[in-house]
Amino acid sequence: MALRTIRVEGDEVLTKVSRPVDKMTPRIHDLITDMLDTMYDAMGVGLAAPQVGILKRIVVIDIGEGPIVLINPEIIEKSGEQTGDEGCLSVPGMAGQVTRPNYVKVKAQDEDMNEVEYEGEGLLARAFCHELDHLDGHMYTELVEGELHHVSYDEDEE
Repeated sequence: MALRTIRVEGDEVLTKVSRPVDKMTPRIHDLITDMLDTMYDAMGVGLAAPQVGILKRIVVIDIGEGPIVLINPEIIEKSGEQTGDEGCLSVPGMAGQVTRPNYVKVKAQDEDMNEVEYEGEGLLARAFCHELDHLDGHMYTELVEGELHHVSYDEDEE
C-alpha cells in the first residue's frame, strides 16, 4: 500500500485522545495495511494511528512473532514490573529507561471487529503499554527515569 509520514514529538496530534472505531471500512483496512508497512519500513515494533496523524484507536505491533492488529484496545490486567530502555518512532534516535508492567492482558477487536484477547510478557507487554498510551495522547518520554540518550543503530548488528 503506502508508507505514511510518522509524526514526531512536538506534533499536536500526538497529544490528543483518539476516537473509537465503530465499524471496519475500506479506509480503515487501508490505514491498518499502511501502518504495518510504515512500521516495518521504520524498523519499529509498534505503531499507533496517531503517530501517522489519524486519531483512531488502532495499534499495530510486531515483536518478531508476526503482526498483531488491535482496534479499540484496552488493558484489562497487568502485573509485575520491568525497567528497560524504550524508544519510539516519534522520538527518532532517542531512548530512555521506563518502568512498565512485565505482564499485560489486552482486550481489543481484530480486523473483522471480533473481540480478541492477547497476553504479553517482557517486550510484548512493554509494546502494549507504549502503543496504548499513544491512543490517549501520552508519550513514553513522560515516564522516562533520568535523561533520554542517543541511540545509534549499527546496520551490521542485525
